[in-house]
Amino acid sequence: MALGPRLDLRQSQSLVMTPQLQQAIRLLAASNLEIEAYIGEALEANPLLDAGEVRMVEREAPPESAEPQVHDATPGEGDQALDIDPTALDRDRDTGDWAAQPAGALGNDDLPDAGERSDDDPTLAEHLEAQVGAASPDRHTELVARHLIGLLDEAGYLPVPLREVAGELGLAIAEVEQALAVVQSLDPTGVGARSLSECLALQAIEADRYDPCMRRLIENLDLVARGEFARLKRMCDVDDEDFGDMLAELRGYDPKPGLKFGGGSSAPVVPDILIVPAGEGWDIRLNEETLPRLVVNRAYYVELRNGCTDKASKSWLSEKLADANWLIKALDQRAKTILKVAAAVAKAQDGFFRRGVSELKPLTLRQVAEEIEMHESTVSRVTSNKYLHCERGTFELKYFFTSGVASSDGEGAVSAEAVKAQIRALCDAEDPKDILSDDKLVELLRDKGFDLARRTVAKYRESIGIGSSVQRRRQKKLQGVG
Repeated sequence: MALGPRLDLRQSQSLVMTPQLQQAIRLLAASNLEIEAYIGEALEANPLLDAGEVRMVEREAPPESAEPQVHDATPGEGDQALDIDPTALDRDRDTGDWAAQPAGALGNDDLPDAGERSDDDPTLAEHLEAQVGAASPDRHTELVARHLIGLLDEAGYLPVPLREVAGELGLAIAEVEQALAVVQSLDPTGVGARSLSECLALQAIEADRYDPCMRRLIENLDLVARGEFARLKRMCDVDDEDFGDMLAELRGYDPKPGLKFGGGSSAPVVPDILIVPAGEGWDIRLNEETLPRLVVNRAYYVELRNGCTDKASKSWLSEKLADANWLIKALDQRAKTILKVAAAVAKAQDGFFRRGVSELKPLTLRQVAEEIEMHESTVSRVTSNKYLHCERGTFELKYFFTSGVASSDGEGAVSAEAVKAQIRALCDAEDPKDILSDDKLVELLRDKGFDLARRTVAKYRESIGIGSSVQRRRQKKLQGVG
């Protein structure tokens, strides 16, 4: 077979990511605060755009309907929600279940309220910097102390060895030790410590309780953790009453004094979606306070068009008008898509909004996508960086997507979050003299309708910060001594 050059004419189809499609994807995944910042930039760049007032569309919710009533806070052009064709995009990784579990335990009234986050308080570094000048004996020590403050972790501990700090600054270790003493004299007491024992010792010294007995107790915190109280009483040479007082004093100290101050990096959470009861259903709105309404200034456009005399000016004006119209339509489609997803979530998790986390049901992206007839990658983008505020607090939208476990009656699955809430309730109510093992928790959960393996119960228990039966028995024993 001979090889040689030749010309062929072929026809094919392909999907192209246009700048408009790329921008629509970014708008869909952005939060209301990010949209607000983007709109501010658009208003500066496009003279045809103006910020209008938000007009609410008032509709009465039918009193007999349990369906969510969607009120659109950003009316505009078109009625189409925004559904991005996934074949034009990279495969989205968030296409399965979420087991959204914030740190800490969850109960019916112990839910992760994201609205409580704020960075208004001063950071630990700012709090210490304000004190170090007056506490330092000279300018040189003050500068070294400020350097040490910058090395502290969020809990207030100094994780870097003093010898390393001295070598970095080219100073004698005695100078660094003097500066560390200044830092450790600042409020809150315990900052600048290099270990838990030193942190508690500083607080005991401040309280004038650092006698030889307390010193030996603090030096043997590992024995305290293991509950070896008889051995500790012999080491400290105290009776039961004095030992109980020492433990009570120790429990009153703060092992992480720096955590009471703001981290300085977390921004306050502003909800994107608001949901309130409306008759037998729900009234769902976008948070209009963070969504200024864009309009095209038609009068200014006509004035500019009449003043355009050359082709380049007319082309520029037409481009700005097209950009303005596209942005208004894209924002309107984004709003409708978010409200559509939020309505589906409210319908699926009606029990949660009415009765709490014990009624949270398993929910996946695919279920919501099928309900609203969109692709699950679109739902994934809608739930990214979005927060929903209801009577129970402010929650990340992803929180409502949770995996499920089989029920013992075989009639369906229950939410993993509901199971965790039950485990928390059982452990909180257990008798200190009869700590529940994981096998016992399995039995009690089965009686409540949850069919779980022992390994699954242990996994859920650990995920909400509850220790093993041995750890809980030791902890309750420690609490009983005090």
